[in-house]
Amino acid sequence: MKRVVLIGATGVFGRRLARHLARMAGIELVLTSRSADKAEALAQGLATEASVPVSGAGLDRDRELVASLAALKPWLVIDASGPFQQQGYEVPTAALLLGAHVVDLADARSYLTGYGLQLDALAKQRGLVALAGASSTPALSAAATRELSEGWERLDSIDIAITPGGRSEVGPSVIAAILSYAGKPVPIWREGELQMIPAWGAGEVIDMPGLGPRRVAPVETVDAETLGPDFAVRSRVSFAAGLEAGIEQWGLARLAWIRRRGWVADLAPLIPFLVKARRITRLWTSDRGGMRVAISGIDGKGRPRRAYWSLLAENDDGPQVPTLAAAAVVRALLAGEIAPGARSAAEALDLAAIEAEMAPYAISTSQDERAVGPALFETVLGAQAVAMMPAAIRTFHANDAEPVWQGRAEVTRGNGAGIGLICRLFGLPAAGTELPVTVSVTRGDSLDDNCEIWTRNFAGQRFRSRLSVDRNGELREAFGPFSFTLGAVGNRDGLALPIAAWRVFGVRLPRFLMPSAEARETVDADGRFRFDVKLSLPFFGLLAHYRGWLKPREPSDGPG
Repeated sequence: MKRVVLIGATGVFGRRLARHLARMAGIELVLTSRSADKAEALAQGLATEASVPVSGAGLDRDRELVASLAALKPWLVIDASGPFQQQGYEVPTAALLLGAHVVDLADARSYLTGYGLQLDALAKQRGLVALAGASSTPALSAAATRELSEGWERLDSIDIAITPGGRSEVGPSVIAAILSYAGKPVPIWREGELQMIPAWGAGEVIDMPGLGPRRVAPVETVDAETLGPDFAVRSRVSFAAGLEAGIEQWGLARLAWIRRRGWVADLAPLIPFLVKARRITRLWTSDRGGMRVAISGIDGKGRPRRAYWSLLAENDDGPQVPTLAAAAVVRALLAGEIAPGARSAAEALDLAAIEAEMAPYAISTSQDERAVGPALFETVLGAQAVAMMPAAIRTFHANDAEPVWQGRAEVTRGNGAGIGLICRLFGLPAAGTELPVTVSVTRGDSLDDNCEIWTRNFAGQRFRSRLSVDRNGELREAFGPFSFTLGAVGNRDGLALPIAAWRVFGVRLPRFLMPSAEARETVDADGRFRFDVKLSLPFFGLLAHYRGWLKPREPSDGPG
């Protein structure tokens, strides 16, 4: 019988993992906590339902760690203590030196990125396994991505989101982990390369299967740094999370904004108050949470596709999800199925192994795959008109087009404080010449399969719009609450996109106040896609005029 020592067994996730492992044949379970009394009480409480020997012991990872672990003689050490954002590798090092395998539930980016470099040689020398990140991220998120994209020719985007049920218990360590990076730059794979974005900043509403619309915001994970290059993702890898209680989501966003402004450097003093506040905010929430992994690209048959894996947890079983990958590791180690070495658990587990651990709980998963329909402009103009347009324009607007295009641009702005204010409102770029420009196009989202999201990046200044076909079959482009009906015309010379009508919050506005747009797409002598957009306002004159060229971004292309 193999002895498994669980560190942090009395925490939110540790207690759930302990209960799960107490029913796993072939092990002897030792539960530890800084308080020996708490550990022993938990062990006694589990004894009646356990099918394996369970005992409790005191262990403080910050005091006499090696001696404490040595006294317990572990075959495997599992660390569920957290938060891992400020932790070093003392626990896995001690476990390996004592001849024990080790696994943890860490999802902290800094901890995970150095794990293999620090411990792999020692683990292989001792013939032991050391796995980090045996949790919802990166183990489960990576396993779902591999399953969905198996055999695909090209992967354009990976979007991962987690939205826990609001009534689920959240301990101080979880809140501490969130506050440690709220408002700080976190990695995102964007425009085909690693970039940074503020954590818990600008969010969006997505459709979570079984839960409906939920607002989510970027969070810190290692997924962008690993999934982007590992899967050669052409455009985007995002990881977002959302809190069911709107007041909690809003409050966290405000705290992130305050830190970004430099008004507060450390949010940790707020932890006790936020723990108490949740006793009230959770009252109007549910015990249902979920996770979603969505990918897009070209499948093994050369077809543009979108695929989804989703998880729905009910009856307050959501907090069990972060423990399931660790449980799968224990089972695989018992079967001798994991090779020695230190690495991310994302490299050692497949989706089926983690899903198998969900059986005792009210947790269900599903997969869905959809074909990408006709290109948006083909729907609006018709196939014959599209076929007339120059090749570079057809390629840019095709439903299997490369998702990221790069080139150079020139921007002219109108004069006056009012013009500057309006340009900032819409996010229009500042004036300049020979500006590096990147245009990323996302075809379809969780709310509408037949839409396109265009993100234009002029030398680091981005603005985004959403193109869709309205119920009258007309093309509409939306910038936040403002939307514009475009009278698209395609011919052998290219594509023209004049404004035909405009609305704000869905209310049609007078034509005499309507902006004018001279927007054309053409092809130059080198066969490159060219854009020329001139925006003007009644009574104000020129708003902005931007023009330039684009070409598909190849995976080997550098920034700009």
